[in-house]
Amino acid sequence: MRTPPLTAGLLALTAVLLTGCSEDGADTEESSPATESPAAIQPTAPPSVTAAIFMEPGESTGAVTYDEEAVPVGATADVQVRVQDGSTYVQFTGTGLEGNRDFGAHVHTRPCGEDPEEAGPHYQDEADPAAGEGTPSTDPAYANPENEVWLDFTTGEDGNAFATATVPWEFREGEAASVVLHAEHTSTEEGEAGSAGDRLACVSVEF
Repeated sequence: MRTPPLTAGLLALTAVLLTGCSEDGADTEESSPATESPAAIQPTAPPSVTAAIFMEPGESTGAVTYDEEAVPVGATADVQVRVQDGSTYVQFTGTGLEGNRDFGAHVHTRPCGEDPEEAGPHYQDEADPAAGEGTPSTDPAYANPENEVWLDFTTGEDGNAFATATVPWEFREGEAASVVLHAEHTSTEEGEAGSAGDRLACVSVEF
């Protein structure tokens, strides 16, 4: 995993995002695989941080909204990634999203683009052999929160949210590149596992 230098601007935006996330925007049981506090479960290695402001397609490839009702222009995202002892911790903080609604969120294989599909499929530690270009993985043996990174959350009334995920593996360099926000919490049913509705927004991340 590449760890970009933390500029003063990123640190300032990260501080604003973390301060702006209220208890109403805390992650639900679907958004984190552990019930411990983030401080108790996150690895202690220096983080890779991506702090970004959502913009319209064509104006940015750092953070793009495809649905301005769910993810308004000017909403913010902060993604932190830590790796330690073969495990990876991913943390998402959002502000200014549509309030009181469910979102699915996953790590995807390609950077964001003007078209929602440009971010590619979900990143999988063990790739589903039945999946391919235009055929997403829906087998729960592969499309699950242990083999992928799921960051589902429900926003508070203020539109803020916080979600975490920890997986017992590390990203292969160059094969994970974004976090995509979806319209629904992620399904675990056979034949629909990993699906979470339309792609609402995308944040490019250097994992």
